[in-house]
Amino acid sequence: MKIAQITAQWLFILCLPVLLLTASVSLAKNSLWLYHYGFEKYGVSQTTGLTIAELDKAAKGLIDYFNSGEESVDVIVIKDGSPFTLFNEREVAHLRDVKSLFRLVNGVMLGTLVYAAVFAGLSLFWWRDRRLGRGLFVGGILTLALVAALGIAMALDFDRFFLQFHLLSFANDFWMLDPATDYLIMLFPQGFWFDAALFCALAAAVGALIPGGLGFWLKRWRGETK
Repeated sequence: MKIAQITAQWLFILCLPVLLLTASVSLAKNSLWLYHYGFEKYGVSQTTGLTIAELDKAAKGLIDYFNSGEESVDVIVIKDGSPFTLFNEREVAHLRDVKSLFRLVNGVMLGTLVYAAVFAGLSLFWWRDRRLGRGLFVGGILTLALVAALGIAMALDFDRFFLQFHLLSFANDFWMLDPATDYLIMLFPQGFWFDAALFCALAAAVGALIPGGLGFWLKRWRGETK
């Protein structure tokens, strides 16, 4: 029984960074503010010829698509006074792949959340072996360490980091788009993705302080030393 409890605790510790990182990605995906910030910072209105209002409409359309059951995206905006279909077939195909990736992220987030909740419940109400505090504390520290490592990798060479991410995440080359003609690249230039990655890293780091702080409190004030 003790071996099973130790194994469960370490799985819990490993689940926490995954849970926090996937939750931060989900938060970024659904953050209209982050999209709007990127549009203004990188002058996307000038690049695309679309007003900020239309760009925000496009962002909302993408968010709705990522959270829907639709297979393909069809975002229509107003450009020069006329309706305009924003994404071509290659961009739509890539967005379909991106949506599949987000579904995987959501599935991993849900799975780790369920496991973390089950472990916490067992630790508090069944086992009563006082492992929860240490698990929370170590999981929070591990998350901060991983975020720091990712931050260093991005700071040293974000272009290479971004390229490797695409090579590992997608089995085709639909992500290789032309910034001169493809609106998906115009809307989200390289700088935006650096900002988005930084947002995710900071969100995960802030999130890690909650279980880490709670674990420290449990260890100190409830005597969870085992």
